[in-house]
Amino acid sequence: MSRITSEDGFLTLIDRHFPRRHAAVPLHRGDDAAVIETPGRVCLTADLFLEDVHFRRAYFTPKDIGCKSLAVNISDLAAMGAVPLGFALVLTSPEDADATFWDGVFSGMAGLADALELPLVGGDLNRGPSVALAVTAWGGPGPSGRFLTRGQGRPGDALFLVGDVGLAAVGLFVLEAHGRDAIPDWPAAAAAHLRPAVRVQAGLALAGIPGVRGLMDVSDGLGADLPRFLAPGTGADIRLDLKALHPEVARHAAALGEDPVRAAFLGGEDYALLGAADPAALPDIMAAAPGAWPIGTVAAAPGVSLNGRSVTGRGFDHFESTPCSS
Repeated sequence: MSRITSEDGFLTLIDRHFPRRHAAVPLHRGDDAAVIETPGRVCLTADLFLEDVHFRRAYFTPKDIGCKSLAVNISDLAAMGAVPLGFALVLTSPEDADATFWDGVFSGMAGLADALELPLVGGDLNRGPSVALAVTAWGGPGPSGRFLTRGQGRPGDALFLVGDVGLAAVGLFVLEAHGRDAIPDWPAAAAAHLRPAVRVQAGLALAGIPGVRGLMDVSDGLGADLPRFLAPGTGADIRLDLKALHPEVARHAAALGEDPVRAAFLGGEDYALLGAADPAALPDIMAAAPGAWPIGTVAAAPGVSLNGRSVTGRGFDHFESTPCSS
């Protein structure tokens, strides 16, 4: 396919992948602003996905870029126990991103949107020095009628995860080092970084369990996200067993001579769900959310310990870390 030479050309390509009309969009895409149907309270999130900050075209395919740019927003909604309802897209395109590239991006994004029955209601596009996508997504309450939030855990509550930790960070490391040649040797880690799972059904199920106090998605690593999740004045006693970690996390740490448990604790971009719950609710959590596993308890005093030792590692920070690093 050829270079996109006009805004109308871009819009034609978008229309090929995303229907203009949807039951939740009374005024279809193409006007000055969208008109949407909302179920009362709305849960809203937005994320930037920037070339050479969050991804590299050297090892992300266009479909990977499109899928992940939407997935990171959907993960925020899943962590609130919300039903995703729609999204808007703002993008910039450099001169070397042609119609073939953007066709792939929209194909990857539409694959996830179609699976969740999400309409693209509008947005904006422009030329820029690099590829950048900014997605705003929203959702409504599920059958439980509630959104799950941070800061709700009580001393003695169980802490649990749904999904792996440390795996996407391994994927980032090997992809940065070897490009897509790393995928055959590290298939799960590469997939975790390139196309993170979105746990919408798990979030909805957890919101329906009264004993679940709160939830968040782990995007910057447990080391960074645990303090954000805990209620003021509380801490956490974390117990991570090597056997609970994905084998590729353990194998990669062994190759580098690192502690795999600490690596998993600090690694980012897994988009696992971190929750706090009444310990009596754990059997219901394990039954309702496949992949859920307990990782410790909320402590009555501030501070985080990992397998009995105080930890100070903070995980990923967008303003302290180098581009494309976790």
